[in-house]
Amino acid sequence: MGGTLLMSSGSNVDFMIHGLFSYNFPGLGEVWITTSHVCILLVMLIILVFAIVANRAMKKATEVPGNFQNIVELIVEKLDGMIEAVMGKNAKYFANYIGTIFIFILLSNFSGLLGLRPPTADYATTFALAIMTFCIITFQKFKHQHVKGVVKGLCSPWVFWAPINLIGDLAVPVSMSLRLFANVLSGVVIEALVYTLLSWVATVWPAFLHVYFDLFSGAIQTYVFCMLTMTYVNQAIEDGEY
Repeated sequence: MGGTLLMSSGSNVDFMIHGLFSYNFPGLGEVWITTSHVCILLVMLIILVFAIVANRAMKKATEVPGNFQNIVELIVEKLDGMIEAVMGKNAKYFANYIGTIFIFILLSNFSGLLGLRPPTADYATTFALAIMTFCIITFQKFKHQHVKGVVKGLCSPWVFWAPINLIGDLAVPVSMSLRLFANVLSGVVIEALVYTLLSWVATVWPAFLHVYFDLFSGAIQTYVFCMLTMTYVNQAIEDGEY
């Protein structure tokens, strides 16, 4: 299997996931490193480099901030404001997690502007993010509601309603991951089809497609995923306070 990270114009446009190389792990067999893995690594490296530079810059912060310090402070203030507006007093406990997944998903969605296939267009990526959120939600339920409260919630309003409530809880990571995956993938497919069908004609005017699918839709889907995460976690905590 061969592949390329970039979606080129013309007849070479390809929105599929490709294996770049494989490695035989003892006990696991052959494991493929795909274009999604490499794109995720690139996004992580961008975040890591920015975090290191920002950390060093903030250690030398001045009362009259420079351009870079202004950018860092603006990012932190906006993320903290968004999280606090939804989670209230619980915001301080989850600000780091919400902020991290927000930046990761946002940059992943924006990576399409560089010609990369967004990592969030791979269901394995969005499902992994949703599973992490689901684990936090479940942990908070048992921490604040205890086993008795969780069982009581499953059996509400009647005992025989428990299987339906359980399915509803298990559907949370599936619905969250599918929503993000489907919206990002649809943009990737539409853009690829436009470039394939129009060939060299599609060099300038489809830019508005990138503005919508990569920037606007990408930002909206990032906000929706994080908003659902905060809402579910907050609900798990508050249900244990009554």
